[in-house]
Amino acid sequence: MRRNIVAGNWKMNNDLSETQELIGDLKLQLVKEPTADVYVAPSFVNLYNSFQSLKGTPIKVAAQNMHYAENGAFTGEVSAKMLQSIGVQTVILGHSERRALFNETDELLAKKVDAALKSDMEVIFCFGEELKDRKSENHFNVVKEQLENGLFHIDKAAWKNVVLAYEPVWAIGTGETASPEQAQEMHEYVRGLVSDKFGSEIADNVSILYGGSVKPDNAREIFVKADVDGGLIGGASLKAIDFLTIVNSFE
Repeated sequence: MRRNIVAGNWKMNNDLSETQELIGDLKLQLVKEPTADVYVAPSFVNLYNSFQSLKGTPIKVAAQNMHYAENGAFTGEVSAKMLQSIGVQTVILGHSERRALFNETDELLAKKVDAALKSDMEVIFCFGEELKDRKSENHFNVVKEQLENGLFHIDKAAWKNVVLAYEPVWAIGTGETASPEQAQEMHEYVRGLVSDKFGSEIADNVSILYGGSVKPDNAREIFVKADVDGGLIGGASLKAIDFLTIVNSFE
């Protein structure tokens, strides 16, 4: 059964005290059990403190990235084992900023996906087209290629640990947002790709999130679409009231 999910990607924001303050605000303002699964993804240095602070709440902690190796001479990197040792069981992979700014290829992401799933971690796998792809009407091909090269090699059994997140890159941090109809169109297309490759049962049960400038005032109209199961939230997740308003958009 598909889950409704709202995940806050805090990116490179908030030092320890700011992270603690934001978590405190979330705990204080989360006055009732949410109808969606809720995740937050603080920076690496704040993961352990966040996990400890959120114990006993409905909010789970995710990492923003990880390396594919179990250990070794990879200065500055973090492994699945390290994340799990502090209680983190979910990782975001393939975010558009990792692809664009740090040159992460589909081939590299496939190795990261394999490492995470091998460790029985949950993967939020991101994909999406840039503005030039949308303008040239090549957006469907770009998304298909990213999924086929980075994710579609996994076994059927592994899909229980996979969440998809569609990011139209042109709508991230720009103030632009794909219309609810555009979001639905791509989500329906992606679900069809999964169905063609892995069967309708897996396609019908995988959650597909939308990640492109979701805000409190547009979340409900996006989330109501048939194939949109929630959101991967950037800037709006840095304010507790805004983030929780988005979480509550499913009610």
